[in-house]
Amino acid sequence: MKKFLWAGFAAMLFALPVQAKDVKVGDAWSRATAPGQDSGMVQAVITSKKAAQLVGASCKCAASVELHSMVTEGGVMKMRQVEAIDLPAGEAVDMGAQGYHLMLIGLKKPLVEGKKIALTLRLRQANGKEKKVKVNAKVRGMTDSKPEMKHGAMKHDAMKHEHMAH
Repeated sequence: MKKFLWAGFAAMLFALPVQAKDVKVGDAWSRATAPGQDSGMVQAVITSKKAAQLVGASCKCAASVELHSMVTEGGVMKMRQVEAIDLPAGEAVDMGAQGYHLMLIGLKKPLVEGKKIALTLRLRQANGKEKKVKVNAKVRGMTDSKPEMKHGAMKHDAMKHEHMAH
């Protein structure tokens, strides 16, 4: 039994530095939600040393997590599900500044200011290999907003929400 535990522990130690070395996720945050609100969003800045794509995410706090883009068409802001977000090698991708976010669908309980959301991001590298990166997103107050990121204060159901297959 001890050998099995040590082998598992050694495998975890070996895997962790690779993730931390290849992919950096910073400024991950969400906004607190009102009681009964069934969705929320997460923003982050992701830097991958190698060309990759963010192809999915998951968390225990929601039934599902979708990758979304925000675009304005004909004066109407629309939210669309996308299959992937490109992460060019060595470039910091500020999801919010580039019109992207993670949409938490089917929240199991409200997101509370000051708490953290544990997420797992799924990245696909240029060679086709996938890796998982664990992230903790800080939950900010309902009215907290970064100057360059104002759309998070909008009500999700007030926007036209479209799912597009790519």
